Amino acid sequence: MDELQKNIDQIMNEQNNRGVPDFEGYSPNEMQYILYEIFEKNSPIQLLKLPELDYNKIPILNQIKYLLQLIEKKGELKLTNKGFLPTKVVSEIYNQKFIKDEMIEAGISKLYKETDSMSINLTRILSELSRVVKKRNNTLTLTQKGKVELNDNHKLLESIFTTFGKKFNWAYYDGYGDNLIGQLGLGFSLILLSKYGDEKRLDSFYSNKYFKAYPRLLDNIQPTKYYNTPQKLDNELS
Repeated sequence: MDELQKNIDQIMNEQNNRGVPDFEGYSPNEMQYILYEIFEKNSPIQLLKLPELDYNKIPILNQIKYLLQLIEKKGELKLTNKGFLPTKVVSEIYNQKFIKDEMIEAGISKLYKETDSMSINLTRILSELSRVVKKRNNTLTLTQKGKVELNDNHKLLESIFTTFGKKFNWAYYDGYGDNLIGQLGLGFSLILLSKYGDEKRLDSFYSNKYFKAYPRLLDNIQPTKYYNTPQKLDNELS
């Protein structure tokens, strides 16, 4: 029986470590890391360190840095009664033009409060979730982690990226309800972009590959007039 079990274990190990075409050549074992342990030591995905000047090209990183610098300069930042950034700070951050809002720029909507700008709202949320700031008595202060990462672009970007992928609920903004599509496969999407992103492609190119890797996620799609039913999507992939 011991010899039989060894043979079974060997076969299972070989299968779990064999590349699968629908996984872009990655094995089931590797896909476990890609799904649940993105950027961890044994993951096929690693966030590479960039030349320092390249970090200046990442808008959300620089917007968060600006907020952290404001807090560092003031020592603390008092939030509104509802826990949002004060209007003066919202205006100051937006005026840096790290991330522009089309509706605000066109004069269709006005910027009065934090929630008028999705990117500024996200900036505060990610800062709190990534623990570079802490909130106590409705006041933000830098943590020790925040003080270190404020002067280390790579570490701060890694904190923001992993927090956005693993802790922040993407359904908060997308208007399509709470489902796993997109966020669950973040690691695989990054692989697809790294492999095929050197030229412009239709969104269907990536969605087809995504659902070939994760066909069960089609079960989470409810038919509406805005997008296809799971059956129609399934037919497109076959």
